[in-house]
Amino acid sequence: MTSRQTQVDILGFGHAIVDILVERDETFLQRHGLAKGSMTLVDEHRAERLFEEIAAGSLRRSGGSAANTIAGVASLGGRGGFVGKVGGDDLGHHFRRDIESLGVVFAEHAPDSVPTGKCVVLVTSDAQRTMATFLGAGAKLAPSDVPAPLVAGAKVVYLEGYLWDPPSGREACRQAAKLAHEAGNKVALTLSDPFCVERHRQAFREFLKHGVDILFANEVEIMSLFETDDFDAAVAAARDLGKLCALTRSSQGSVVVSGHEIHTVAAKPARVVDTTGAGDLYAAGFLYGLTQGRDLKACGEIGSLCAAEIIGHFGARPEVELAGLLAR
Repeated sequence: MTSRQTQVDILGFGHAIVDILVERDETFLQRHGLAKGSMTLVDEHRAERLFEEIAAGSLRRSGGSAANTIAGVASLGGRGGFVGKVGGDDLGHHFRRDIESLGVVFAEHAPDSVPTGKCVVLVTSDAQRTMATFLGAGAKLAPSDVPAPLVAGAKVVYLEGYLWDPPSGREACRQAAKLAHEAGNKVALTLSDPFCVERHRQAFREFLKHGVDILFANEVEIMSLFETDDFDAAVAAARDLGKLCALTRSSQGSVVVSGHEIHTVAAKPARVVDTTGAGDLYAAGFLYGLTQGRDLKACGEIGSLCAAEIIGHFGARPEVELAGLLAR
């Protein structure tokens, strides 16, 4: 890496995934035992069976939660980097070509016999997305894969909660957070999914104490983290963390909490086609604003703008230059 490459605004760590998107009804979800609106981890065999059934009429898009966020940062005009792992197959080449075409520094590692991860994204008529994910090569990310120079040169290191599923990914996140803090940089964590919170609630709580400066969650995730059915109670608990928290609420916008500072940010008007990536792009806008010195409410407003663009079409990558939307 050159010295120029090691200077980025936001460096994401996450699963390198290629999304396979298709519209299906709730009967299809029930038949395959998939909980609507959630992400279910599946093995390679089950992923292939699903893919074969929905291949006709499906769309292929590069995805992965943190990778989507970094793609959004690049579309806004920010400098982004992504650390993930792909295989040497066609999907791996597709992912690499997509993310590098955006100007993102992609710190991928030598492919092995494990195929690139794929996510079957099933979109119902109400625009909700249900995901069946085979992690593939992405699950092989380990502490030894953390690029210290890139971490040291990033204003914010952004960690995907899904990485807590494979133990090596969890340790890679802890290593990245340690190196970021040693360099005086910030660490952000997204909780990713309500079921992910259920699986790793205690581990997330421990990590939040000292490993995280900025937390992203939607209202279901934050209520699950603090085991409450009351959003206001979850906001109070988030405030007590002493961190910067950006909490999204779909059509109700978002709430940004930092100490005694609380901002309620309205959602931007949008035609809802597919909610895939809405939280990812909100995080992109928020972090872009933060690294550009914007105040917290403005950060939330940029996040809302980016989320509104992404839910207006299929897929979790912007279809227009977000920098142009921001300039209007």
